[in-house]
Formats: sequence, C-alpha cells, structure tokens
Amino acid sequence: MSKSNETCPLFDTHAHLDDERFDENRATVIENAVAAGVTNIVCIGTTVETSAKCISIAKEYPIVHAAVGIQPNCCAEVKPGDWERIVDMARSGDAIAIGETGLDRYWDDCPFEIQQDYFDRHLALSKETGLPFVVHMRDCQADVLEMLQAASLRGPLNGLMHSYTGDANGARECLDLGLYISFAGMVTYKKSDELRQVAAAIPADRILIETDSPYLSPHPKRSVRPNEPALVRHTAECLADVRQAPLAEFCRQTHENAMRLFRLQ
Repeated sequence: MSKSNETCPLFDTHAHLDDERFDENRATVIENAVAAGVTNIVCIGTTVETSAKCISIAKEYPIVHAAVGIQPNCCAEVKPGDWERIVDMARSGDAIAIGETGLDRYWDDCPFEIQQDYFDRHLALSKETGLPFVVHMRDCQADVLEMLQAASLRGPLNGLMHSYTGDANGARECLDLGLYISFAGMVTYKKSDELRQVAAAIPADRILIETDSPYLSPHPKRSVRPNEPALVRHTAECLADVRQAPLAEFCRQTHENAMRLFRLQ
C-alpha cells in the first residue's frame, strides 16, 4: 500500500460529527484530524435536529462545514414543519450541501414511496439553492439511478454519491450525469476487490474520499470504534495504491475535487 510521511491535504467529505459518541471528545477528534492533515470535514445531517447540530458544530470549528437533510431511513419520522426547517437551513447560508438523501432497501425503516418523495424534494432543493446534494444508496442502485435520470431532465445535477458501493455500470451512469463518487472505509476491506476495481476507473477529477464516521473504520483500523476523520488517510492510501498514483498527488487531487464541488475555492 502506498504510504508517505509527507503531509497531504485530506478532505473528509462525509462524517457524522454530530453523533453523540463524539459529544465528550469532539474537540479532540477534530484535533486528531488536523494532526493527520485533514483540512476540511463535511458534517452530515440525517434529521432536522442533527442538521441543526451540524450547523452549530460548523460554527464552532473552522474546518467543519454543514450539510442539512433527512436521511432516507429517517423520513418516516418527519414531523409537520420539519421539511420547512430543512429548507430554511439550506437557504440560510450556514450549509454547503443538501443531505444526506437518497434511497435504502436494506433497512425497513421507512416506506419506499416516502423515501422517494423526500429524495425528490432534496434534489429540487439542491437545484433551487445551488448547493450540491449527497446521495445515500443501499441495495437500490436501479431505483436511485432512475430518480437521478428523471431529475436531470429538469436541469444539470450537482452532487456526489456517498460511500459508493454500486457497480461499474452504475458508476459510469453517475459520472455521465455529472456526479462525483466518494469512497469510504469499505473500499479498504479484503473482500472489496470489485469495489476497488470500480474506484480505480473513476476519472481523477471526480473521485472523493470520506470516513462516514463514526461508521466504517478503514483497514487496518477496523477495530477502532468509533471511526473518526483522522482515519480518512487510510482510505486515501488504499485508493492511491489501487490507482497507482503517488499518495501526495492523490490527496491533492481529491482535496481539489471536494473544494470545487462544495465551492470552497
């Protein structure tokens, strides 16, 4: 695996720093990230409450940015007025992205038609605000692609596929739609040869990295719980190796991609 002692700029495009497991040591987790070379972290909302917490965390820590949205498995719990609050937060200037949104057939936490309704709302809100959207996709690649294709008829799409685990054909379709593709710790796992092959073929200007912390700790830190943004370097090392690219070059490229997507430059 490609390794280097050189400090590389790392951008964790997806972390749940609002998670209660970080409530007692959030400052230390962010210090660890900075020490590992992480310059930016997107704190991802999954409900109205967590979205508001992400904004609060982003205001406290300069390297953190907020995304606001309702995760598909949380859509059945939406209360009257919740969506309007998401819209207000998205319009406030305090968020840099919409989501996470998307679809999920793995868990049975929310009727699928409700997930589809809220996915479409997020996509429309992204178009309205100009903020990129963050897509969750689990066991439903065809469904997600169908909705993205439909949304593309209303205008160009601006977003990323988070913690991508789909196949090569799905990745090509996402790329054709103008989306970025982000990989989390799962791509480092021994069983993930096929996913690494997908990652190797993503154009250099469309690939991103993330932790999805506190979940999906990367190899060789799979026993570390909770996962944290500092560990994104291991995913970067794995992908640089798979793509036969110098680690420093890969880090700079993914950092540049994320800065462009989130309009931070």
